[in-house]
Amino acid sequence: MADMKKLCLYDTASRKVSEFKPIVAGQASIYLCGATVQASPHVGHVRSGINFDILRRWLIASGYNVTFIRNVTDIDDKIIHNAGHEDMPWWALAMKYESSFSDAYRALNVMAPTYEPRATGHITQMIELIEKLIANGSAYAPGNGDVYLEVRKLKSYLTLSNQKLDDLLVAKDGEEKLKRDPRDFALWKGAKEGEPYWPTPWGNGRPGWHIECSAMATKYLGPQFDIHGGGMDLLFPHHESEIAQSTICNHQSPVRYWVHNNMITINGRKMGKSYNNVIKLSELFSGNHHELTQSYTPMTVRFFILQSQYRGTLDFSNEALQASEKALRRLMEAYEWLKAQSFVAGTTAKDDNLDAQVNTWLKELTEFMEDDFNTAKVVANLFEIIPTINSLKDKHIAIDALSGATWIFAQEQLTLFIENILGLKVDT
Repeated sequence: MADMKKLCLYDTASRKVSEFKPIVAGQASIYLCGATVQASPHVGHVRSGINFDILRRWLIASGYNVTFIRNVTDIDDKIIHNAGHEDMPWWALAMKYESSFSDAYRALNVMAPTYEPRATGHITQMIELIEKLIANGSAYAPGNGDVYLEVRKLKSYLTLSNQKLDDLLVAKDGEEKLKRDPRDFALWKGAKEGEPYWPTPWGNGRPGWHIECSAMATKYLGPQFDIHGGGMDLLFPHHESEIAQSTICNHQSPVRYWVHNNMITINGRKMGKSYNNVIKLSELFSGNHHELTQSYTPMTVRFFILQSQYRGTLDFSNEALQASEKALRRLMEAYEWLKAQSFVAGTTAKDDNLDAQVNTWLKELTEFMEDDFNTAKVVANLFEIIPTINSLKDKHIAIDALSGATWIFAQEQLTLFIENILGLKVDT
């Protein structure tokens, strides 16, 4: 069991690894930017879900009471666009792909969030935040139903991504001629013919992307919470915009620790529809894709993802998945055999050095998780232990070469790490 005081996290804002100190002792509040449900999930989508699932599991195992929010963006330009192509209402398309994401998370053994709010269920909270921003002079409504945040008035803007305002490209989320600065971003978008809308004091319309998460995070976690997670591609503009909105409205920085996972690439290029290199999870599980030579189980995909530390690069390939499949099988076979054995605590060790080595390997698992939940090192350490387990299994070493107490400890620790922390299970 981990010591609550020893978890260290890399904070994107401070650009350093520091000790996790929650706002409330023994409590951990986490907001993870969830899916924009515009299409079927691909493997790049679920890396953050798996990475932050492991962080959450570690905090729970460490004794924290964790509140975990993962939102659903169910109104967005791309959702409206794709609904037209699929000839269905926007809300039906959103429901269809929200269900696909939920199925994928379940298959990958990602724990259900404490709450999973939808953007469209929190329009009232968004309008209230925008009214505050307009009232204090940080935002303006040019009269066509749009509302923009005036970025040049924001002292803290771009401190997360460490950019200069004048170097930014134009924010393409509204009519540039209506903006006071082309980099101002939309809080609310005036209604267009045939699109969904909600009534507001400044006109009918729908929310901009960034205001959604500020409203939902504040609603469920309060004006300040512990950890905000998401992919590095959300750092700008999404998370920068969240900081700006929430800080102005709540008079304090909204987040203690900004934690970002890296992307999954294919041949060094980010996986994404714009690059025409997407492999859907359904294609992975069925093997029905020209890049694949076989199908892969959800646990193989999960294991593939956790073999890299969450901030590290992870390049997708058929060969990498095949290697993950073999390694996972080897790990689970050794673990399942060990778990089924009965050991007596009083057995005397015949090899004190081996006994000490196994205990060291097991204790290092905790150290690696405490150090920015480094799953890559955890996995590497598990494979240090496997040969000893297999030697015991194959009777190459005597059954009592290690003390019973050590093997009981090994059973407990490997169950904790393999099942409860890494979230791995035998494929069925």
